[in-house]
Amino acid sequence: MRKYMGEIMLCITAIIWGSGFVVSSIALEHYTPYQVIAGRFLIGFLVLSIIFYKKLKLLNREIIIKGLVLGFLLYLAFVLQTVGLQYTTPSKNAFLTAVNVVIVPFIALLVYKRRIDKFELTGAILAILGIGFLSLQFSTNINIGDVLTLGCAVAFAYQIFYTAKYVKDEDPITLTIVQMFFAAVFSWIVVLAKGEINFSFEMEAVSAILYLAIFSTTLAYLFQTIAQKFTNETKAAIILSTESFWGMVFSVILLSEVLTTRMIIGAVLILCAIMIAETKLSFLKKKSVEKLI
Repeated sequence: MRKYMGEIMLCITAIIWGSGFVVSSIALEHYTPYQVIAGRFLIGFLVLSIIFYKKLKLLNREIIIKGLVLGFLLYLAFVLQTVGLQYTTPSKNAFLTAVNVVIVPFIALLVYKRRIDKFELTGAILAILGIGFLSLQFSTNINIGDVLTLGCAVAFAYQIFYTAKYVKDEDPITLTIVQMFFAAVFSWIVVLAKGEINFSFEMEAVSAILYLAIFSTTLAYLFQTIAQKFTNETKAAIILSTESFWGMVFSVILLSEVLTTRMIIGAVLILCAIMIAETKLSFLKKKSVEKLI
């Protein structure tokens, strides 16, 4: 039951992140990208610390180091994605970021020498193809923005991998708090260094940053960390990759984006990816056995 609870939490995380695409576009009308990142991580850390202040008693040197690693990887991923977006298209940025779903199983192979599960790898490749249909305007031009965004995908892949590794031995809530703290520290160092200290306090701007901070950051990363205690990193990456699908859904509902055949094909491929990774086609094997009997 815990396994399925973890996967449900990952699905909720993907849905929240999907909704974040729409809200981020609103926030970026009032703040710089670096201010958005800094604001969401700082508020996320404060909210988690206030709600789960008793968990701070569990702090020790080991969990602080692990939280530092995760916080750095998380911030690095966001910065590379943000800077990359300045030089490439949003569609390519979204697609290349999602490449992390294929990178994760290879990190596990390199670190643990663990054989790659063929069903999970197939699911990962199908997920990438689905995301390509959802977001990519098929262009072969490669620029510095694409390279930076690919670096973002690598950082996200390592963040997912090390979250799965660390959460096996640590309290997931405490680990998330420490991760948010260090991500916020790195964020504010950059904001102050760039001199971006003027923040808008318009209702629309504040509402957008609060949504991103409380839902897309605090709740989503808390759910991700807890869920990864009960599922492997490759399956987690595949489920989390559905944020592109949910981003499409919210864009169609809230922004009246036109639903195209290409989007439908992408959604079907992502659904197939999850089914293959989750069931390993066991239902087909069962039918084959029944026929033999």
